[in-house]
Amino acid sequence: MRAAILREYGESLAIREVPEPEPGPDDAVVRVAACGVCRSDWHAWAGHGEWADDRVPRGQVLGHEPAGEVVAVGDSVDRFAPGDRVVVPFSLGDGTCPRCRRGHGNVCDDGRALGFEPDAPGAFAERVAVPDADYNLVERPPWLDATAAAALGCRYMTAYHALAERAGLGGGERLAVHGCGGVGLSAVQLGDALGARVLAVDVDDEALSLARDLGADETLNPNELGDDEEAVPDWIRTRTDGGADVSVDALGIAETCRNSVRSVRPRGTHVQVGLTTEAERGEVSLPTDWMTRWEVSFVGSRGMSPTSYGDLFALIEATDVDPAALVSREISLSEVSDRLAVMGEYDARGVEVVTDFTR
Repeated sequence: MRAAILREYGESLAIREVPEPEPGPDDAVVRVAACGVCRSDWHAWAGHGEWADDRVPRGQVLGHEPAGEVVAVGDSVDRFAPGDRVVVPFSLGDGTCPRCRRGHGNVCDDGRALGFEPDAPGAFAERVAVPDADYNLVERPPWLDATAAAALGCRYMTAYHALAERAGLGGGERLAVHGCGGVGLSAVQLGDALGARVLAVDVDDEALSLARDLGADETLNPNELGDDEEAVPDWIRTRTDGGADVSVDALGIAETCRNSVRSVRPRGTHVQVGLTTEAERGEVSLPTDWMTRWEVSFVGSRGMSPTSYGDLFALIEATDVDPAALVSREISLSEVSDRLAVMGEYDARGVEVVTDFTR
């Protein structure tokens, strides 16, 4: 089968023929119909993460936002069979640790990250193996096609977990989203669906236009405010009567992280979703005395447990949320390298999805 392999950091992925995966007793193999191209793939491609002992090794098959159809299962798999339509979460749990048993498989003690570790080859490939399939695979509803399901992949479900499960965002609350890439736009759309008033911040006017289309009530390009480091938080506090109830850094650079923290009201919550770049190397200085004075909560958020997909699907079905509206481009496997390079210039908008694995 064809797969896209990380050959050297920052260079084109190698499109090669590799052996098809075979399922172990507890595993499944999924034919990939669609796989999103995510900023986390860019971090891996660029060689980031060494500072956290999390650098993706060369030789890795990338891709972690797949949707498709089961083609084979191991002898011990009970819940799935060939022909089932599925989504594959990137944060794979073993289904047995205390975290998994409590519904937090995204932080499993022995978890694996699809597409980022040698024992979890990714889905920029015609087929992908899914370990512990009864726990990790998620049945795809009949109304959700593969391309839209791939858009749900990492960014959408990460945004849902961040807002609904980590921050407890409620109707009538005020949400600030810093960075309107894939996960930021997902947060905008889901925040609107959850009944929040949404303010979106980005330096790209086209991204802000898309944010407005997806439900943002107000948008801001920080370039309009000058160089004052308090300008963005002041703008948000002015428009939210003292600060956002929840603020999300969906990008991961020092500026957006600090802006987000300073944007929240007393006893508000900042959610860190974006991963840092080579400039920050995993460390960002924060106004901790101010956070202590106003009891500001800082929470991290990573992916989403497979057990939460039912709640996410129910929200989508009950509202006018349309994950497919985030899809800005469908591409082939051979185009992935070029699209990753564009992400380094912050030029990619929306969610780009691989739907052609033949070229």
